Amino acid sequence: MTLAAREPRIDADGWLSTATRRPSPNFEARPGDIVPTLVVVHNISLPPDDFTTDSIADFFLNRLDHDAHPYFDQLRGMRVSAHFVIRRSGAVEQFVSCDECAWHAGVSSFFGRERCNDFSIGIEVEGSDCLPFEDAQYEALARLVRILVKCYPIDALAGHSDIAPGRKTDPGPHFDWPRLRHDSALPPSFFPFRSNG
Repeated sequence: MTLAAREPRIDADGWLSTATRRPSPNFEARPGDIVPTLVVVHNISLPPDDFTTDSIADFFLNRLDHDAHPYFDQLRGMRVSAHFVIRRSGAVEQFVSCDECAWHAGVSSFFGRERCNDFSIGIEVEGSDCLPFEDAQYEALARLVRILVKCYPIDALAGHSDIAPGRKTDPGPHFDWPRLRHDSALPPSFFPFRSNG
């Protein structure tokens, strides 16, 4: 196997070669000829601040046991997904092809452009608003962002809180945007909400 064959890449169907595939039914086609130009960074933990379960995957795969924890009751009937989840270890899982719309952004707007799901790739970083993220997660996220920028006309990164202000707070106060900017080696223009960060 050549070195090039081992390098992470997005295949012709929009799947990352090195990610664990866990296909979610919660997606739809991107409208018309829309391609992703935005990466949205989130945080997630289920139950909140608990990193010991596989509940995130269960939620995205519509198999969450809503009676297993009191918090899960409020998630009944919800159909949610993201393209990627980056675990605390730095392991990357993919739930939806980058060529499809994952259901991660909800009601959202990016500089006046509504329905961010249509033109974005959603990355959930396992964590919460209350705790710092792991070095391995920043490394995996920066690597993933660099791959996405090579494959799609991505020109901006934003937090869920940026595109849904007042409704969402993630990726939260502990997320280190300057570190992501440095590690991804992207210019300030890719970080419109933190271009001086």
